[in-house]
Parts: sequence; C-alpha cells; structure tokens
Amino acid sequence: MLIDPKFDRLLASVYQGPLEEEPWEGFLSELSQVMQAVSVTLVLNPPSEQGRGVLRVLGGSTVEGMDQYQKRLFAMDPFLSLKPGEVKSLMELVSVDDWLTSEMYLMCMKPCGLYDTLGVDIHVPGEMNAGLRVARSESAPVFDQHDRDLIHALMPHLERALRLHVRLNIIESERDLYAGAVESLSLATIILDENGRLLNCNKMAKNLVAREPEVKIEDGYLMLGDQATTKKLQGLINRILDHRDQHEPAVVEAMRVPRDGDFADLGVIVRPVPLTEWSEGQSVPTVAIFISDPEYGAEAPVNIIIQLFGFTPTEAQLSLLLADGLSLDEASEALGMSRNTARTHLRSIFSKTGVSRQTLLVRLILKSVAQLAD
Repeated sequence: MLIDPKFDRLLASVYQGPLEEEPWEGFLSELSQVMQAVSVTLVLNPPSEQGRGVLRVLGGSTVEGMDQYQKRLFAMDPFLSLKPGEVKSLMELVSVDDWLTSEMYLMCMKPCGLYDTLGVDIHVPGEMNAGLRVARSESAPVFDQHDRDLIHALMPHLERALRLHVRLNIIESERDLYAGAVESLSLATIILDENGRLLNCNKMAKNLVAREPEVKIEDGYLMLGDQATTKKLQGLINRILDHRDQHEPAVVEAMRVPRDGDFADLGVIVRPVPLTEWSEGQSVPTVAIFISDPEYGAEAPVNIIIQLFGFTPTEAQLSLLLADGLSLDEASEALGMSRNTARTHLRSIFSKTGVSRQTLLVRLILKSVAQLAD
C-alpha cells in the first residue's frame, strides 16, 4: 500500500510532538505547509473563566490579539458550539456578515491577514479537551472536502499523541517533585546506566563533584576517594548489576568515603532503580547512588518550623541551631543571648513539642517535613 509522503511526514510529526523541546512545533509547521495556512493553533487547554488556557500557535497572531482572546474574546468564539470530532469552518458556523463585523475577527484575525478557519475539537476522556484550528487568508482557496478529510484522518492519531503528551507531563511533574524533595534533603543523586556509566546527576551531585576532591567523574565513571574506595564502590555497583541480570531480589548497599582533615566522612547508598516489565533498551536508569555530606546538611526554613510547631521566631532559630549540632551554650552565643534566656526558650520549646530532652528535640526537627520546604 502506497502512503502519501506528505501525510506520512504529518503522522511522524504528530507522534514526535510530545517529545519536542517546543511541543508540537514540528507538527504545526508541517500542517501549515500541507494546508496552505497562515496560522495553525493546537488548543491544549481552552481559555475559560478559570484561566487563559494553553495554546500552541504557529504564525498569524499578534500579542495584543492573543491576549484579548485568552482574556475575554474566547467567549465569543463560534467554535464553542462545535461538537467533538466535528470538522467545520467558521463560515459554516456563523454568517459571513456577522463574522466580518465581529470583535473577534476585527481584533484577532483581520490584523494578521486571517479570514476563515477550519477547526475540530478533540475530547480525550478523563485526560483533556483539545482542539485544532487551521486559518487561511481571504485570497487562499476555500476549505473543501479534501481539507476536512485530512483533518478527520489526523484526528485518531492526534488523540493518541495527546494521551502520550498528558502521561509524559504527569511523569515529568512527579519526577520534578521527587527530585526537588531529594534536593531539599541535600542528597547528591547520581544515576548510572546498565553498564555502570554516568547517566544523570542532580544539582547537589554537580556541586559535590565541583567542590569535593574525593568525588570525581572520569570517562563516564564515578570515582570516590582513593583507589581502594573506588574499587569497593565498583564492587557494590557490580553486585547490583549482577542481581538485576539474574532477576534476583534487589539489594541496597552502603559505604563511607573517608576525607582528610577534620571533615566528616561522606555517606554513600547504592541501590537499584526499580524496573518495569518493559525496561529494555540502552541507557536505562539502573543504579542510583545517594551521597550525603554532613558538612552541607539540609536546612529547614525558619518560617516553616514556626508553622509546624507554633514556635516564636527566636525559638525556631534556637531549635535549628541545636538540630545543626550546636550545644546550648554555642547556640545562645550565636543568637546573642544569655544561657539563662536560651534555657527559658528551650523550656518553652519542650512544652510546645511535648519532648523533654534536647536529643529528642533534635530528632524531631531533623525528621520533620520541614526539610522538604527548603
């Protein structure tokens, strides 16, 4: 069966859309050329009274016109009466005279040389309501049945690609959320592939490599401390990779990296990345390495500590200094108060938290969700 090369390129751009750095730019460009359009718009979230929506527009728009459309003119859009899956032009939905004298035409379309628009709305159950608009100038050919058939043919593919777009956005949002939580805990995170080579690392890991001579990346491999320490790390990584290859239960390994001088050792956890049944291919996240540096611990914001425990600002500052390892004398000096005043604040802190010892207070602060607010 022969496939029209133009339609083949269109389909390829539809499925590439969710993966592009500027989503759907390639598809909008291809469709614009095929349909001799001045402007093409993919509606990912229609404007409404609740917000401006999300529109991907290629060509034929002004900043002022788009702004007015998203703020208020959307309520006058003739396509609001369109049923999902129905392909129609503006001239089929409203009389020519009414359209050409409408505020939406005069403000949004006429200044850009747009005249008629072919549109379809796509309802993706439980996921999103989307739409596609293709606009031509007055001198361009009138939309015909061939144009409608092309949009109809694209619809099921666009719906599938939009589902992928939604799923990828959810995954991306969750990943950013969890990555942010790890960052808040001051954990350097390094991800290795199925061959034990560096695949990705977070900002904390990049900072650790930049400032810490005991942590290096050489030829794509992680080096920790001296040769013996790096050999031990590689052994832990190989053990995890072996368990994965033999489909054995996951293991979690731990080690410490000694440092010179008075610096505390680095703590290292090596664990497998959970795999799905279909985790195949190359450059698959396989091993996760978490490194904690006691010299750069997580710091909970004072305002969050105040909200969580009902502390005064001074009590919050004192509790954080104690959680950071300072003695009561050191904390009182840092805050510029006498030891007796510090003890008074500490008694108030004990009363508000229900703990009776400084060690329990430190544990309470360090294990609270406040660390995640940084």
